[in-house]
Amino acid sequence: MPLRLQAMSDSPAANVPDTVYAAPANWVAKGAGAQGNLFLTGRAGTGKTTMLRRFLAEAGENTVVLAPTGVAAMNAGGQTIHSFFKFPPRLIEPSDVKRLRGVRLIKAVETMIIDEISMVRSDMLDAIDKSLQLNRGSKRPFGGVRMILSGDLHQLPPVARGPEAEILNERYGGHYFFNAPGFKDAEFALLALKHVFRQEDPRFLALLGAMRQGRLLPTDEKLLQSVVSERTAVEASETHVVLTPNNANAFRINQARLEDLPGKSHSLAAKIQGTFDEKSYPTEADLELKEGARVMLIKNDPEGRWVNGSLATVDSFKGDNVRVELDGHIYEIEPAAWEKYKYELDPETKKVSREVVGTFKQVPLRLAYAVTIHKAQGLTLDKVFIDFDRGMFAHGQAYVAFSRARNLEGLEISRALRPRDLVMDRNAFAFGKLEPIEETDAYLLARFAKDDTRLL
Repeated sequence: MPLRLQAMSDSPAANVPDTVYAAPANWVAKGAGAQGNLFLTGRAGTGKTTMLRRFLAEAGENTVVLAPTGVAAMNAGGQTIHSFFKFPPRLIEPSDVKRLRGVRLIKAVETMIIDEISMVRSDMLDAIDKSLQLNRGSKRPFGGVRMILSGDLHQLPPVARGPEAEILNERYGGHYFFNAPGFKDAEFALLALKHVFRQEDPRFLALLGAMRQGRLLPTDEKLLQSVVSERTAVEASETHVVLTPNNANAFRINQARLEDLPGKSHSLAAKIQGTFDEKSYPTEADLELKEGARVMLIKNDPEGRWVNGSLATVDSFKGDNVRVELDGHIYEIEPAAWEKYKYELDPETKKVSREVVGTFKQVPLRLAYAVTIHKAQGLTLDKVFIDFDRGMFAHGQAYVAFSRARNLEGLEISRALRPRDLVMDRNAFAFGKLEPIEETDAYLLARFAKDDTRLL
């Protein structure tokens, strides 16, 4: 059935799955191999979100969407893994996998989609596998539920520090999701999307490819040198969106720019109901703005006039609404609601349904002189200044920052790139051998080999 796609900032045109990715999309629709389990991946801007929406539309009613964090779950329109399975917020031990009160819901689930799978650790995927087996009374991998995992191993990594990392390494051979025994047992297929829609410049695409691999050629270094700026991050924020790895730095730049503007500031208070944890707030609960302030729209417009990530300027205020100037037009932005969900089983229909457990209502805007790299995930920006601050500190962070830019012309960086800025964990790709099914310039379809050898 056709799926009406909201205009997400990292999504290509709505007809993409029917054109560039038609063959693999049909293969997935027909079952995607022996058990139907799929790992969907691809570099930034290849259309993962669009494909995932198509899979969700075709998966049937008894499908649940889960994600490792509150923000990711909200963006995906689902529930966090922790709240669905009642896992503790720490290393998950075998004793933490218990019979759940909502066992009828678990038994009704036919397909489980997990978004941002790169952030899911081996102990969590192992616990998901064991919990589904226990609560469904089935020894099949994941209790016979069809699993669709989506994410990019070159981007957001799972968090495992100190003793936890050692324990995960000892138990599973690593802390990535594919280190869990259930991943190997479930015979996952791989669909890797390769056609990039966000950038078109072959020089920029080659640079991003080199950064993705953590290996820069002399030509790449020369290209990077050409975009080094003589401006400070605060100066650059006048014309560009500053991406920084540091929350405090983003806040400092935004506040400095806001204070520089004439006139009085307006404070807009969010209305919060039910269960909605502070870490998942999509914008400030007390949002301070002024006329003339640069803001980012953080919800898609149903009429397609803007998308999540569009930049605008505050024109004026009207009650709880904010008027903004965008592309020469004035639009009145009203408060919008973000919802937290919980899955339930409808006792009458025996179908899986979503229940709203919390709402956050606020004008869908945030100051946009500076944004953290983490919050810029999924955005496409025309003018980007990357502030390396004291350097990148997480696997794939530099690649995420650079791949937000649409082209080289709109890109500036605070200093020349150093080798240590390209933080790369080679274990993120040690998932074993692949057996290709079909490969084209646009995609790779493959199976994960059944043996336990590793490609380092």
